[in-house]
Amino acid sequence: MLQPDPSLIDDQVPDAALLVAVGNGDAQAARALVQRLGPRLFHHAARLLSDRTEAEDVVQETLLRLWKIAPEWRQGEAKVSTWCFTVLNNLCTDRLRAKKPTVAIDAIAEPTSELRSVVAQMTEIDRANALAAALDTLPERQKQAVVLRHIEELQNPDIAQIMDISVEAVESLTARGKRALAAALIGQKDELGFSDD
Repeated sequence: MLQPDPSLIDDQVPDAALLVAVGNGDAQAARALVQRLGPRLFHHAARLLSDRTEAEDVVQETLLRLWKIAPEWRQGEAKVSTWCFTVLNNLCTDRLRAKKPTVAIDAIAEPTSELRSVVAQMTEIDRANALAAALDTLPERQKQAVVLRHIEELQNPDIAQIMDISVEAVESLTARGKRALAAALIGQKDELGFSDD
């Protein structure tokens, strides 16, 4: 394998001068540019693509495009390295986009959320406040029995033990408490979003 002319690899020779030489058919200048730019382009592409094989392909495509424009290259308009990195970034972006599966927007399901709407939350708060106010109007034992049975959802025998009364007394207290609550809340039925359906 021919070794490039050391004078071309010398950092004193600008990339643009090497590219003009490539445009004039100088193979040593092409090898020198590959040695100078290739590793930097490869490392950048490998970081972007996370795939060394694809990075090599992208660098090769970038340099092939550089060789194609070499005969028309005008020194002083752009830096060769800047041009290469721009092309390389575009090629990497194209490959990354091609890897992403595309899905029609209509095929994407609406996100489900366990969060209720603001209106539903406000209605629930209003109902809880109305219930709390109505419960406060009950005699203490009725209130305690109703809360244990219908809010805490305990069974009558458990409530009887907690309140130290008979099961029949629990049934009586909860029945009278429910009737009193219904009477207290009847006027707020529409306001609280309850219907007869």
